[in-house]
Amino acid sequence: MKDLVYKDHTALDYAKMACDTLMKKFDAPDLPPKGRFHYHQGVFLSGMQKTYDICQEEKYYDYIKAWVDSIIQEDGTITTFDEGQLDDIQPGVLLFELYEKSGDERYKKALFTLLPLIKNFPKNDEGGFWHKVNNPYQMWLDGLYMAGPISAEFAEKFDAPEYFDICAFQALLMEKKTKDPVTGLWYHAWDAKKVQPWANPETGLAPEFWGRSIGWVPVAILEELDHFPKDHKDRPELIRLTTDLLKSIAKFQDKESGLWYQVVNKMGQEGNWLESSCTCLYVAAICKAVKAGLLDESYLEIAERGYKGIINRLKYNENGIIIDNICVGTGVGDYAFYCARPTSENDLHGAGAFIIMCTEVYKAFHE
Repeated sequence: MKDLVYKDHTALDYAKMACDTLMKKFDAPDLPPKGRFHYHQGVFLSGMQKTYDICQEEKYYDYIKAWVDSIIQEDGTITTFDEGQLDDIQPGVLLFELYEKSGDERYKKALFTLLPLIKNFPKNDEGGFWHKVNNPYQMWLDGLYMAGPISAEFAEKFDAPEYFDICAFQALLMEKKTKDPVTGLWYHAWDAKKVQPWANPETGLAPEFWGRSIGWVPVAILEELDHFPKDHKDRPELIRLTTDLLKSIAKFQDKESGLWYQVVNKMGQEGNWLESSCTCLYVAAICKAVKAGLLDESYLEIAERGYKGIINRLKYNENGIIIDNICVGTGVGDYAFYCARPTSENDLHGAGAFIIMCTEVYKAFHE
């Protein structure tokens, strides 16, 4: 694999620059939403953990540990998190490496608090997790990332194979309910009761393909597959699901910029715009799938275009790099709703997606 140095930096350089920029802005305990165990910090710090695993610079490990230690108490209890949403379980993925490296039992205790919440999370009649207690009967694509990778790693590390089955079941049900047979893309959400204002009254589906929500899916499942047994009955289907989705995503890349649109399939339509975080997630997943031998190497050309498109967008100031055109967190809506969503700079899930992309690009092109 050829080296990929762009604008005088490797992808690992860019990952470290993003980590350093956010570390300069926030002391670890102050990461927003401050004091809450939440996926915004979890996604960013997952990227930082992947960066640490490559470069082994202890400042990154220490920063992750400082954030976790600001929320997990000496007895392993987790302060200020909402048991009623999968979003507040996701940061648990950080605990495995902390436990392995430090041997501190409170990290293990926290994991054994979080994982039963997943097993017992409210489900619709077909067994799919509600997105949140406040979103009854709704399955959102994001949920696969929030609950999946932590379940698969827990299953592997603590000999709890039922969590492999949970991961696979949720992903395959989500595909069954949200995949569009024409484009191959997945709709943002599905309402089992078909009563939400956004839900199609016949199918229960959301009306649009929202970029970032689709991006969580292959990123999540590829992380799960790192831990799945090679002989697990659902492994071939999870690989098929992921590669099918990535091949579909690839068709909607904007050829001029290398980026993807906020509403993925409505390229160039009035109001639509090129969004950074979904592009980062797609590039990360394509690189990881190629590296794992699941996608043909020709897909790295698509990944490289997307990666360079994001790097071309970066701005710089005295504090470091600025990643912009990140859609803020959002609910489910129609085309006008997604197009009108505000954007942010360097928000944590956008920065996290960027860093995850950079680590996967580095591994695909340099290792």
